[in-house]
Amino acid sequence: MEEQKPLESPPQEGAEAGEITPREKITVKKLKLLVGALAAVVLVVGLYLANQFWISPAVRIQARSSGDHPLAPGFSLTDITGKPLKLSDYQGKVVMLDFWATWCGPCRIEIPGFIELQKRYGGQGFAIIGISMDDSSEPVVDFYRQLQMNYPVAVGNERLGELYGGVLGLPTTLLIGRDGRIYAKHVGAADIDVFEAEIKQLLAMSAGTEATSFQRAGRVFAEDKVELGNPAEIESEVPGVDLSKLSADQKEGFKKQLAGQQCTCGCKFTLLKCRQVDRACGVSRKLAQEQLEAFLKKKTSSAVTQ
Repeated sequence: MEEQKPLESPPQEGAEAGEITPREKITVKKLKLLVGALAAVVLVVGLYLANQFWISPAVRIQARSSGDHPLAPGFSLTDITGKPLKLSDYQGKVVMLDFWATWCGPCRIEIPGFIELQKRYGGQGFAIIGISMDDSSEPVVDFYRQLQMNYPVAVGNERLGELYGGVLGLPTTLLIGRDGRIYAKHVGAADIDVFEAEIKQLLAMSAGTEATSFQRAGRVFAEDKVELGNPAEIESEVPGVDLSKLSADQKEGFKKQLAGQQCTCGCKFTLLKCRQVDRACGVSRKLAQEQLEAFLKKKTSSAVTQ
């Protein structure tokens, strides 16, 4: 009889030479999960360190450097009820100046809280002024009546926004102290507790002196820095370009020069027309300012040769 050989186990699926067995696949999967978990931990730690040593200090530095409190530019408007609205009439009060619009969701969410703040602190010398950036007053009037807003609202314009440094996002809310200086600026919606904490500080300070001990509440971002526009540029016949160094005749000559050049922003207007119809256009503003520099140099060189 032939010697019987022991029976061999049939090869498992995927167990041929060079292939990974199911058990090995499980091990590799576990290793991948472990590596992924470690990578996630490293990422979290990295983000934490970035927040502590990069982002947070930047926020703290901005908060510490907000001691520059410029005087709020004056303005005179007519509110949506037909009454005159002048910032100068609020002298000695703490004023919240809120740039908003009816089509702005975060603005609409904030306003009920502002109504409560007006009720709570109105008797202590606090006042809110709403500046709507809507194109017309109709939706503003409807919204005003619907929410029974208890503070004046007027429809603003680009010029007023530029005086306050440009309203690049809505809502943009500024807090003005009793001394008429701007102490805080919030671009985007903020928690009502943040506003209340700042309002209390300003109400406790006297009207005659700058509130140097004022501290911003909440987080402070780069866009919250208080910067005002240049009135000479804003009121200029060529918006965004300071023509104060030109005589009346020179202004007319410079305007003719801009009227003879095409704007490159795609508007198909001349440089002068683009500045007049689109104050926010950065292309025409830069080109017009460059043209002014060249115009002034030409004027200076002509004066020297005479």
